[in-house]
Amino acid sequence: MAVTVEEVRGVAALARLSFSPADEERLTGELNRILQYMDRLNELDTEGVEPTSHVLPLANAFRPDEVDPSPAVADILAAAPQRQESYFKVPRIID
Repeated sequence: MAVTVEEVRGVAALARLSFSPADEERLTGELNRILQYMDRLNELDTEGVEPTSHVLPLANAFRPDEVDPSPAVADILAAAPQRQESYFKVPRIID
């Protein structure tokens, strides 16, 4: 299956890209070389090879949940540039 210049133009139009005729020719050649390489991979004997989602045998690397006490409101508000009572004061953005 070879990529044509017309297909490159079609994909470029969908992506709203414009290429010079020289770039279209270059991209056509590059895409065809990529497809040729993928065809070479299809020649490999993968009989008996289990499908994997990762090359290494990884399990979920989640850490256990730990409950930590929340910092005091006063400590959090100490870093606020402006505050009003126990809230951060920010500029109004909606009129």
